[in-house]
Amino acid sequence: MRSSLAVIRSLGKKGLKITAGEETRFATGFFSKYVKERVVYPSPRKNQEDFIKFLKTIVSKDGYEMLIPVADATLLPIMKNKDELGEYTIIPYPDYEKFIKAYDKGEVIKFAQKLKIPVPNTYFVRDSEELNVIAEEIAYPIILKARFSFGSRGIRIANSRDELFKKYKELSNKFGNLILLQEYIPKGDEIGVYTLFDFNHEPIAVTVQRRIRSYPVSGGPSTLRETIKGELAEKAIEIAFTLLRELEWYGIAMVEFRVDSRDNTPKIMEVNPRFWGSLQLSILAGVDFPYLLYRLFTDKKVEPILDYKEGVQCRWLLPGDILWFWSSPNKLKNLKEFLKFNTNYDILSLEDPGPTFGFILATLRFLFDKDMWKFVIRRL
Repeated sequence: MRSSLAVIRSLGKKGLKITAGEETRFATGFFSKYVKERVVYPSPRKNQEDFIKFLKTIVSKDGYEMLIPVADATLLPIMKNKDELGEYTIIPYPDYEKFIKAYDKGEVIKFAQKLKIPVPNTYFVRDSEELNVIAEEIAYPIILKARFSFGSRGIRIANSRDELFKKYKELSNKFGNLILLQEYIPKGDEIGVYTLFDFNHEPIAVTVQRRIRSYPVSGGPSTLRETIKGELAEKAIEIAFTLLRELEWYGIAMVEFRVDSRDNTPKIMEVNPRFWGSLQLSILAGVDFPYLLYRLFTDKKVEPILDYKEGVQCRWLLPGDILWFWSSPNKLKNLKEFLKFNTNYDILSLEDPGPTFGFILATLRFLFDKDMWKFVIRRL
């Protein structure tokens, strides 16, 4: 995980002793010079019970000050068992009930609607009977989203009634019946407001990023992005802060927007109540979210950092931007942009080169692991 690596580097540079954990020895972050110890745990994707049992054993014996889950596969089971694990170590997230409200895309949309915050036209579907009724009312294309999912894996697009039922079946089989249908927003800027809120539900850190390239091209994690300021960023910040206060949030969160090109209005798409893939860009822009989060939960108070550097860019080259280039429809046109290497990187670093080697080993492992290949490369 790129975000895990950013956390490792951030806290390691501050002199904290870092133990990195993964379900495999072939992990990008394991090779960072800031990692002092490495732990291979049971796969939370395959057996959450064994994963939690393993974690409880090590945090109860080894005296860890803080446990920071990053990927959803580890975050969700840890949050479900936060009270039990929290007896032995700090888990820097709200309680499960508050967390799941922010994680649930449907709840976020309902809160936004209550506050009269702009969102795409949204339909809440609980079963195929409701879908039958809604299918006659909506305009196509339509976006389908699993309420409890992350990234592009829980999103489909349907261009007709037949496709709608086919995509609904795909998502419901994988993520359950709670599905959102949302109007397709004509292509505009995709921006994110990245925040840290204190225990009084007030912001103490923020950056705003604009997505330049993504993989998949149709919509997915950013492979190149930059920090922005200005009227649009300020409007998005105001909306994000209003929503997070209403959710009585504390800790880290990212609020994702798509700017409607028809009226230049930023519309909320979802909240990600965890560290984001582009975390390294926020750190480069002067807001060290991992260390601020650590300080907040250990010192209980942090001086706000509500300003950041504008125009900073960061690139996810391995494998994100490479996959973007190979999947983009006009490779010749995009080649010049792709070959611009004078920027910052999520993984590549002369100061900490080990993770690049770790990524190569991880990729080789994925080549022989069908499930991980689909998960990482094909974004299914």
